[in-house]
Amino acid sequence: MVDIGHILSRELGSERVIVRGDERLDDYEHDESPMAPHPCDAAALCGTTEQVAAVLRLCHEHKVPVTPRGAGSGLTGGCMPVRGGVVLSVETMQRIHEISPDDMVAVCEPGVVTQTLQNAVEEQGLFYPPDPASLEYCSIGGNAANNAGGPRAFKYGVTREYVLGLEVALMGGEVLRVGRRCAKGVTGYDLTAGFVGSEGTFGVITELTLRLLPKPPAQATLLAVFRSIADAGASITALIGRGIRPRVIELADKASIDHVRPRSRYKFPETAHAIVLVEVDGDADSLGLQVEHIGEECDRRGAIDIFAANDPAERRALWEARRQISPALKEAHRYKIGEDVCVPRSNIVEMLRRVDRISAETGVAMAVFGHAGDGNLHVNLLCDDDPADPAVQHKLENACGRVFADAVALRGTLSGEHGIGLVKRDYMRLEQSERVLEWQRKWKAMWDPDDLLNPGKVIPERRASCSE
Repeated sequence: MVDIGHILSRELGSERVIVRGDERLDDYEHDESPMAPHPCDAAALCGTTEQVAAVLRLCHEHKVPVTPRGAGSGLTGGCMPVRGGVVLSVETMQRIHEISPDDMVAVCEPGVVTQTLQNAVEEQGLFYPPDPASLEYCSIGGNAANNAGGPRAFKYGVTREYVLGLEVALMGGEVLRVGRRCAKGVTGYDLTAGFVGSEGTFGVITELTLRLLPKPPAQATLLAVFRSIADAGASITALIGRGIRPRVIELADKASIDHVRPRSRYKFPETAHAIVLVEVDGDADSLGLQVEHIGEECDRRGAIDIFAANDPAERRALWEARRQISPALKEAHRYKIGEDVCVPRSNIVEMLRRVDRISAETGVAMAVFGHAGDGNLHVNLLCDDDPADPAVQHKLENACGRVFADAVALRGTLSGEHGIGLVKRDYMRLEQSERVLEWQRKWKAMWDPDDLLNPGKVIPERRASCSE
């Protein structure tokens, strides 16, 4: 058997390789999903493009699987080494090479933490919009690999809209530069867009050129509380129908509100069954009128309380309540599975009704919050039984499968921003035909013919009846 740890240590230096027997290796065998860890043989802590390429060259020569890893904050098992081998970590590649106000671009390495980049560009009057919930610790490379979104995606779009160019290392050690730096470009096929969202199955991102926007001069936030999800959904439809374009429209159900209530500085009414959090940005002089129109629309649709926040401290308090929902759910229950289906906005209320029905019929408690502006709902399955019990696992898997099936039946999709990874891989056939899956296998094989780079992720195994 090949001692890949020893081989990598000779190339990179022993300080950059963690081998079996070192307890630090445990940290590289799991992500933030509830899945059990998968053991690997070694972790390579790469600090340069050359080191990434060396790992991919050596592992290719010895036919050792490689699993790319950023901050390890994913929720779908996407960076778990399901076939062992080597975890290739880019967490120490944290240099911001350039922020250009003239070209409105930033050039950085994949290990840069998202909020660190946001803070750096905002100091220069610029704005990087993608804002996943884990922005305080997730990395830009992981965001690109999963095409991450966040609350502001409703107005500004997801990560793919901001990645102009990439430097990518392929299995075997070849390094490519794809994309551009300028604002426009239609030369050749859009390989950049193909790598974004491929979850590290095509190549390892080693540098990103990102599009920036001018920083909005002012923001205002409004929280509306409703007696029912139906009223909340009607208000969202009405807001968008009036042509109002907030940068954020967030929704949370009663279970989410009840869990976060003790943590929130805002005191939710006892009759609260749904909340809508709306944020607008732009010229300071126009914000007051925008907030007024939003408040009127929510009041017209039955809001029982409306709180508008212009002061930064008040805005932080409202956002604190929203961002604390997931931690509150996790703390209150032994086991939490956070899924992120996406449905057309017109089907949000129906999807929530179906979630309630699935919960009642399966006995699995659920709480839903998410980005209502683009129909991206985070359905959280909550369990206080032993998750190792096969009967409990079966119950949870049944509930998950029904949530996914209903989302697709409502003309939605399995994932709005978390990605597919390992957790949702075997549900892909709910949404995509075998022929479409087979073309994706061919695309993967073009970049990685030996299936060594992040193997076992995204696309389910070929059925026996499906030929090459």
